[in-house]
Amino acid sequence: MDDTAIESRLEVYRPELTGYCYRMLGSAFEAEDAVQDTMVRAWRGFDSFEGRSALRSWLYRIATNVCLTMLDSAQRRVRPMDLGPPGSGRATHPGEPRPDEIWVGPVPNTRLRPEGADPADLIAQRESVRLAFIAALQHLPPQQRAVLILREVLAWSAQEVAELLDTSVAGVNSALQRARAAIAAADITAGAEAPLDDDQQSLLARYVEAFEAYDLEALTALLRDDATLSMPPLPLWLRGPADIHTWMAGTGSGCRGSRLVPVAANGMPAFGQYRAASDGRGHDPWALIVLETSAGRITAVNNFLDTDRLFPLFGLPARLG
Repeated sequence: MDDTAIESRLEVYRPELTGYCYRMLGSAFEAEDAVQDTMVRAWRGFDSFEGRSALRSWLYRIATNVCLTMLDSAQRRVRPMDLGPPGSGRATHPGEPRPDEIWVGPVPNTRLRPEGADPADLIAQRESVRLAFIAALQHLPPQQRAVLILREVLAWSAQEVAELLDTSVAGVNSALQRARAAIAAADITAGAEAPLDDDQQSLLARYVEAFEAYDLEALTALLRDDATLSMPPLPLWLRGPADIHTWMAGTGSGCRGSRLVPVAANGMPAFGQYRAASDGRGHDPWALIVLETSAGRITAVNNFLDTDRLFPLFGLPARLG
């Protein structure tokens, strides 16, 4: 088989491997590095692949080993909510930025979607890439993390996982039981809404209208009572409409006059936020906003401020004219 044919066979699996590595690593950029490393190793070793297992299983074995090696020396990724209690909306400084390596980051839906994927499968996968779930996964030891993803998200059998990880079925079942208990203890709020239904479309339209008009009364009326606002790489996070309103009216008031461009991240609605340029000419990138919603209300506003890397990843323009 020539090199082009080998590459074509391998590339079919890139989206699902990206999703797997993202769940393992908590970073879209590290996931892409891990998948690229996997592809290079697979291409180089393709002649020695004897077909005793399916190509997909072989690739997942390589990707798992790559991820476990990367996690050996990595710091556990977190969200601002993992670092301490909520701050005050009256805070005049959100704290010093923390290194990118500590944060759970967003991933574009498009990087995880194989061509021709069954829409029902895509909906089923949404819960497993939500930011809260990805953050909870990072609390698990790497081997448990792999077992949970392979068994619960990808629906592999215990025997298949045991063969991939070179362990026993009993070991897989034990790791899965411990992982399930840890995820349950994380108390992740369930119930993300189906994408693009009428209620969510209405909610998003009202959010955009209120944000761009900077109508804080209308904006905070869309929030659930326990809604959170976070701003990685800044450590400050807020809880509740009152503190979020106070922050946006005070320290965060530079967002007045912003424009929002819709994208999609982690199976959830998202927007590229552009703030009015200081010279009055157009709008400059400010944040990637990922919204979490449930039962017709916004439960979390996640503002990721690393626009230099995130906007190109999401295909967002460098600025709005």
